[in-house]
Amino acid sequence: MAGNSRVVGDTGGRRPPRSVDGTARALDERFGSTGFLRKSMRKAFPDHWSFLLGEIAMYSFVIILLTGVFLTLFFKPSMHEVIYNGSYTKLKGVEMSEAYASTLKISFDVRGGLFVRQLHHWATLIFMAAILIHLLRNFFTGAFRKPRELNWLIGLVMLVLVMFNGLFGYSLPDDLLSGTGLRVLEGITLSIPLVGTYAVMFLFGGEFPGSDVIPRLYVIHVLLIPALLAALIPLHAIVLTWRQTHTQFPGKGSSNRTVRGYPFFPVFIAKTTAFFLWVLGAAALLAAFVQINPVWLYGPYDPGAISSGSQPDWYMGWLEGGLRIMPPWEIGLWGHTISLSVAIPGLVVLGVLIGGLAAYPFLERWVTGDHEIHHLLDRPRDVPARTGLGIAGVVFYGVLWLAGGNDVIADKFHISLYWTTWIFRVLVFLGPVLGYIIAYRICVGLQRRDLGIAEHGLETGIIRMSPDGRFSEVERPMPDKEIAAITDPRPAAAVPLDVPPDVEGVQSPRARSGVKRVRAALNRRFRADLVAVPERHGNGNGNGDSDQHAITGSSSDQG
Repeated sequence: MAGNSRVVGDTGGRRPPRSVDGTARALDERFGSTGFLRKSMRKAFPDHWSFLLGEIAMYSFVIILLTGVFLTLFFKPSMHEVIYNGSYTKLKGVEMSEAYASTLKISFDVRGGLFVRQLHHWATLIFMAAILIHLLRNFFTGAFRKPRELNWLIGLVMLVLVMFNGLFGYSLPDDLLSGTGLRVLEGITLSIPLVGTYAVMFLFGGEFPGSDVIPRLYVIHVLLIPALLAALIPLHAIVLTWRQTHTQFPGKGSSNRTVRGYPFFPVFIAKTTAFFLWVLGAAALLAAFVQINPVWLYGPYDPGAISSGSQPDWYMGWLEGGLRIMPPWEIGLWGHTISLSVAIPGLVVLGVLIGGLAAYPFLERWVTGDHEIHHLLDRPRDVPARTGLGIAGVVFYGVLWLAGGNDVIADKFHISLYWTTWIFRVLVFLGPVLGYIIAYRICVGLQRRDLGIAEHGLETGIIRMSPDGRFSEVERPMPDKEIAAITDPRPAAAVPLDVPPDVEGVQSPRARSGVKRVRAALNRRFRADLVAVPERHGNGNGNGDSDQHAITGSSSDQG
């Protein structure tokens, strides 16, 4: 690794103790660990704040595992009916499942049980939010491009696993609210053509609600999905990232072959340990002072009861919104009825969102013709087409999420529920289009602002009058460290794939293919407003060269 780095562990010529030296030698002879550890300790980690999003997800998962182990000691995943006789007097004498009774016991009779239960729930919400924001950050910056397509797909698999595991865990207490969610899950499962009824029988063990669903969800929630996540998270966050060079934003000292950052040991280790404590502290404060999922207020699940204002956790709001605004459409095929009002929101929308994200890296490569390796990220403003598409997807998701609370919105703002439903039906199509256009124009505007700064410098607010009476504003050049993000060269996000023109009336073979014409048109649209790196006018005040703390490492040293 190049740069002003220091060899970690320099002991001034003194040998370590014989026991330590012998153990290290034995491990190195069997595993070749010394070279790997020496290289790993000096691996450079970028210091941009957005790289912490993935760490939030990883640390939240650790909290979830620790609190989950505690909860499994007291929770009884059984639908056997019992008469409650615990500390919560308002439910004494009420018939309920052992799952619900044990949840009440954890909340009121186990020392620290309510705190741990709420910490588990809040950590799950933070975990899901961190994964989603981390995914958006990777999308908008182009971090999914070669050679990180596999990492992108693994991240999407983890997103789906966490979403469904949160739903299953949310359903385990067997209260009225979670039972309502299970009823929705049963309806969506039934809507799957051909295999829906078999899947319901397999999951519920019979007609809804059945007697086996809670034990089966429990096994999936505490064993199957956590085991998959425990395998995927190290692969996604450590193995592949460690093998590959870290991505970084354009700037002074950053290029496609170098990493500018701090060494893994001791700087990154110290910072990431402190960050884990911050995540734990934030989740603990939420668990201590912000109530979440008070199951004792809902009562045990009763298929004949309905709770007013029922809302799922935020990450399932899109599903609730889709179900609420979807018209009651059904079709009959070969003697079978397919309920589109459930199948489209529950299956098609999820398939479009996740399938579209999974396919996007390969679709963009096909459109742009870009097969280069990218370790340098794009600023979102530099690629308006991709940013516009991303914002369109965010708006689509956001409209569905808001539609999941259309009854609450109608009640609080005194609007007819009929009108809120139709407003969201229109916005789910119009909103993404407006989001794309507005985001695209903002990106172009920010590019022009950067061009003006590169050519003229920053406005100072100081007005001077020349001897001939003219007034002008004093502008100062940006420091090298700051202007580098605008003016430093970077790999192109797309290459021209235009269809050659006719030659003497003879059409090019590429022009005869409809697929190639479509590809060329999409390529022109993608390249239309890609950033043009301006030339630097002036060197600034040189402040950007005074940073003595960063360490630069060659990408060849990171592989």
